[in-house]
Amino acid sequence: MPTASVPPPIDSALQRSSAAALLSHGAQVALVNLAIAGLIATINGGRFGHVLLYAQCIGLSIWLIVEFGRQFDPRRTRRWPSGWRGPALIAIGCTLGYAAGTTIADAIFGYSSWRDYLRNPTQLMRDFGPTVVFCAIVASGFWARGQAREQRERIAAATHAATLARLTLLQSQLEPHMLFNTLANLRALIAADPLRAQEMLDRLIAFLRATLAASRLAEHPLADEFARIADYLALMQVRMGERLHASLALPPELATIAVPPLLLQPLVENAIKHGLEPQRGVGELRVEAALDGATLVLVVADSGRGLEAAAAARAREPVDPGSGFGLAQVRERLHALHGDAAAFALAPRDEGGTRAEIRLPLRTRPTASESGSPR
Repeated sequence: MPTASVPPPIDSALQRSSAAALLSHGAQVALVNLAIAGLIATINGGRFGHVLLYAQCIGLSIWLIVEFGRQFDPRRTRRWPSGWRGPALIAIGCTLGYAAGTTIADAIFGYSSWRDYLRNPTQLMRDFGPTVVFCAIVASGFWARGQAREQRERIAAATHAATLARLTLLQSQLEPHMLFNTLANLRALIAADPLRAQEMLDRLIAFLRATLAASRLAEHPLADEFARIADYLALMQVRMGERLHASLALPPELATIAVPPLLLQPLVENAIKHGLEPQRGVGELRVEAALDGATLVLVVADSGRGLEAAAAARAREPVDPGSGFGLAQVRERLHALHGDAAAFALAPRDEGGTRAEIRLPLRTRPTASESGSPR
């Protein structure tokens, strides 16, 4: 059985993610500084290396002040301070960053720009003005990109919440459907064989206790799904006796893969109700799981009367409001969880009967669990 690898601490993962984002932002700012230096050197005719050093020192200083200043916003719930705090941070960052960057570049060149600025304050304004403009442009770009990212995250969160709500609704509809079908089977047996009906009722109580508890989960191990199917087949064995021959095949390495509860239940019910039970003689039902690359394949195959005969019989019978409900729920749940990456097919078998197949991608590694095993 595969063992799940131990994930790194969440704090360490977050720190690495934050450090990577910081380095990425810094690299982008450095590239913008390079472009600004080239533009200024071209316009003013200055030496490119000299202009580039000042541009990098000033630009990176402003960015660092703004970047770390965002972390000290007491009301910071987003990537950028809200309200007046954003423009105020930009103004402070431009002023302090320009002073710090100019001082650092002066120290490297052994020169003091501040002496010139004190003698000619107008020169300071001419040099500082473009810095404010470029700073505002770059900050606006980062702000717009952050807003777009937040919007995408809000849309993704809303979509995820809607999907979970839809899955909960579908599952809540499936539970009573399964319960009513089982009670209908019990009702049919009471008049024909009271003793077997009593045995079936005892099994039904145990089956519903386990199944309804599991159905409250978003997902459970595949072994638990097979265990509930085994319980249900034992229940149907009381009703059908030797007419039902069922087998389950779950490789041990697949037992811990997480799947939605009640995923196979409608397929097994459908196979018995429309395939095996209406025909005379012994019927075989097989439920199996397998891997096809990174795809989990779940199969429910029966030797019943087949799709065409079942469809012809339904056309002659009174309309059943619940007919097809379980299969529709399977399709909707798979689409809600995996979209087009999952598939459900119902097809005739070459040797007679019907084969239902679910294919869904393995989204995560299996989680360790010892609960439940197929019988």
